[in-house]
Amino acid sequence: MINLLFKFYQSLILIVPNISNRIKYLMLDITYGKKFVVKGSLFLKGKGQIKIGNNVTINSSHLYNPIGGQEFTSIVVEKDASLVIENNVGISNSTIYCSKSILIEDYVLIGGNCKIYDTNFHSIYVRHRKNVPETDIKSSPVIIRSGVFIGAGSIILKGVEIGKNSVIGAGSVVSKNIPSNEVWGGNPVKFIKKIKN
Repeated sequence: MINLLFKFYQSLILIVPNISNRIKYLMLDITYGKKFVVKGSLFLKGKGQIKIGNNVTINSSHLYNPIGGQEFTSIVVEKDASLVIENNVGISNSTIYCSKSILIEDYVLIGGNCKIYDTNFHSIYVRHRKNVPETDIKSSPVIIRSGVFIGAGSIILKGVEIGKNSVIGAGSVVSKNIPSNEVWGGNPVKFIKKIKN
């Protein structure tokens, strides 16, 4: 009896967020491919363009990945901005904030509690922060090339391009371009080693 109740509970917590997510996709005019799966409740906001490819899985609950599971996956795409997530991508309990352009290519894995921002949100100059609305807010595209793995708790900042097949160690802060086929880690991020094929 307890097993039946537990199975019913599991199916219920999967079905209810899925219905809610599908309504959000329609309201925000999101285009997505085959086998796009969201496990948990996805936070979506914005008036920009969101395109999601085939075989994309997004975990958005501690039930599906305890790493970073205290947060839901949040995706915000501002007006006139573009977020493209290509095929065979996995994202867990992370935040993506797009004010201009973010491209996540095929076979990228984004670990729990990562942050990807293409904006600095605020000016570094106090005179601009005093304005309402704020001025001098900088944005620059982020590109994450195919085969990249981003370790849990990492932050990818505006203007960064991460080259193909590279690995970003857990807890890294990435504010500069990363070449292909290399391991980088730390705060600030530093080169660790080459990846030999």
